[in-house]
Amino acid sequence: MEETLHSTPKNTGWIEVIAGCMFSGKTEELIRRMRRAQIARQKIAIFKPRIDNRYSSSHIVSHSEQSLSSTVVDDASEIPALSRDAHVIGIDEGQFFKNDLVKVCEQLANEGKRVIVAGLDQDYRGVPFDPMPHLLAVAEYITKTLAICVVCGNPADRTQRLTQSHERVVVGAKDVYEARCRHCFQPPTD
Repeated sequence: MEETLHSTPKNTGWIEVIAGCMFSGKTEELIRRMRRAQIARQKIAIFKPRIDNRYSSSHIVSHSEQSLSSTVVDDASEIPALSRDAHVIGIDEGQFFKNDLVKVCEQLANEGKRVIVAGLDQDYRGVPFDPMPHLLAVAEYITKTLAICVVCGNPADRTQRLTQSHERVVVGAKDVYEARCRHCFQPPTD
């Protein structure tokens, strides 16, 4: 992926959001950015919500099996105390946190930290998935990732749930979800 042509802020913190559907490379991009920060000898801290136990309980893991060690938290409010020494803070699966994630990210950025959050921007109904829309509104940098529609091969920005569950949060991978384009996406009729 080519680096974006924007200047990096100096003497300030900022928020970067990586948003998209399932299987679009969000965690992969988060891992890439965190590894680059490590190469630059910046202190990093990576967090994931406890609910995300699909591949590992102690690492963020992409669907392509890339991984980085992370700290598991129950609530976003735990992150500031656990990342005091970090210059760069990575947060995966932002949609699984409550809306206080926005306040936490703003606090960290105001303290001069680079905060990178990856998460779904829409739920299985195609509705904005809080708190991600609020983070998109306050972020300095936004990356929208696209997958490939499993039905027709077009660029996909929706997550099709394959089960009949009507709960908003159902943790799963290829056994529960598919990437779909706008045309092939079939929202539930609940």
